[in-house]
Amino acid sequence: MSFYQSVFELIDMRSFSNLWFWIALAVLWSTASHWVLGVPYDMVLRARRNGGQAEQDLEDLVRINSNRLLYIANVSGLWLLGLGCFLLTGLCVLGFFYRVEIAQALFLLGFPMSIVGLLSLSTARLIYQEEARGELLRQRLTRHRLYVQMTGMVSIFVTALWGMYQNMNIGPLGG
Repeated sequence: MSFYQSVFELIDMRSFSNLWFWIALAVLWSTASHWVLGVPYDMVLRARRNGGQAEQDLEDLVRINSNRLLYIANVSGLWLLGLGCFLLTGLCVLGFFYRVEIAQALFLLGFPMSIVGLLSLSTARLIYQEEARGELLRQRLTRHRLYVQMTGMVSIFVTALWGMYQNMNIGPLGG
């Protein structure tokens, strides 16, 4: 047995049986639920607790990030939507029709994050239209975080089920 065979047998390079994939999945959803519209959620909690300057900082940061998201959507939203749909469709076809496991893994990471992106855009547009401040702004951000967490829970569940199915179907040695 060669050195490379030993290494690849010890460290499985397939996506769903690789520890790094699951670490990346956990970090992805942890980060997505902590950063709400580009604002760390602890700022929302601090603004709720302390008010004053903390609340003003939160409102400023949300206004800046919301305006940035809306500007990008207005200027190049259709192009980004088309590119995103193209990439996700390509990953879906490669992954589930041609059975390329890395494409399956990337699709299971990318598709739910595209939903989070659309949720972020919707929340930013709602905040802009309502000119949300104070308690209403904190409620919007908290609700957005809840939706992101629910999307993450469903995504992790589906990814875990598919990963277990793939690992049981293919087996530990890729046979």
